[in-house]
Amino acid sequence: MPNLSLNCTFRFAASHFLTKYHGKCENLHGHNYKVIVTIEGPIKEDGMVQDFKGVKTIVNKKVIDKIDHTHLNDLLDNPSAENLAVWIWDEVKDELPLLKKITVYETEDYSCEYSG
Repeated sequence: MPNLSLNCTFRFAASHFLTKYHGKCENLHGHNYKVIVTIEGPIKEDGMVQDFKGVKTIVNKKVIDKIDHTHLNDLLDNPSAENLAVWIWDEVKDELPLLKKITVYETEDYSCEYSG
């Protein structure tokens, strides 16, 4: 059975400022973030790689409920999209063994990907 990738998309709003950057983004500002959690694995007997609802429950509990409408500097020293992607990975990796990639969109045009 071939491996397939599943993508589950999440959205949240948060403020931050970059502590190690010199430019406009070192000032307090906010984003409407989009996060895509990618799971990869074979199709099981039930016809699924993993239940979308299970992924949603885990990511909401471990990530979105903690950071939606917050100030990300209270969580991370330098909350860049890159550091946020790594943090999200670390939060969910133990409960999502088929985790392949985390993609964080800071804006519609700018994103980063982390694959552990």
